[in-house]
Amino acid sequence: MTGRGIAGLGIAGLGLVGLIATSIAPAGAQETGQQAAGQQAAKTVHAVEKPRAVIELFTSQGCSACPPADKLLAEIADRPDVIALTLAVDYWDYLGWKDTLAKHGHTSRQKAYAKLRGDSKMFTPQAVVNGSAMAVGNDRSALEQTLATSRAPDLPVKLSVQGGKLHVAVGPGTGSGEVWLCPVASKAKVEIGRGENEGSEVTYHNVVRGWVKLGDWTGAAASFEAPLRRPGDMDVDALAVLVQSGSATAPGPILGAALQPIP
Repeated sequence: MTGRGIAGLGIAGLGLVGLIATSIAPAGAQETGQQAAGQQAAKTVHAVEKPRAVIELFTSQGCSACPPADKLLAEIADRPDVIALTLAVDYWDYLGWKDTLAKHGHTSRQKAYAKLRGDSKMFTPQAVVNGSAMAVGNDRSALEQTLATSRAPDLPVKLSVQGGKLHVAVGPGTGSGEVWLCPVASKAKVEIGRGENEGSEVTYHNVVRGWVKLGDWTGAAASFEAPLRRPGDMDVDALAVLVQSGSATAPGPILGAALQPIP
């Protein structure tokens, strides 16, 4: 299988997972504390403060075309100026294997991107760069070309941890958007027992384990704060913050971003 596509899912609402919050996620948000089977984390993520690109790889353990994309993302995640994130989707679960890292909100987010681009293209593995450009996730040349031509986020975002709290500073800029916090597991090793990848062991990198809205950014410099908690059933060892235009159900270009390991 060279890539799986899906359209007309009829999925309602963006399902989100709360981990660290001082504000309430949007109505209809779903929370779960279920540990991914076979998940193992290692502190290998590095801080990125001024990324030229944010990559969201929509992938699935039930898609035979995805492991090469997962490996490619791992390579790109090592670059000092790229934030590369894994967003596992759930729409291939019916093929015989329930993705242990998937969140329905990622499926909804991918669908929203396709709607806003106007191309209705929704498949795995699919990479979305800076919230706007799209490429096939296992096509190295296409992804590199998209990275080279996509407009880089230029809004300053800085993260720091002090006194058991996460502090987020967003600089001034043009436009407006929402500020989202994503707990991240830098590594998750999964043994896939059924489906198209049956018998495979795949290691996923920078896996997004949840979404928490910290607030709105209106163009002026702003700061946000959240208590730092690490639930025992999640192997989270890093935090990503995205400042993104649009809304949760209609995400636009990413204006600024940062990635920070949890000390």
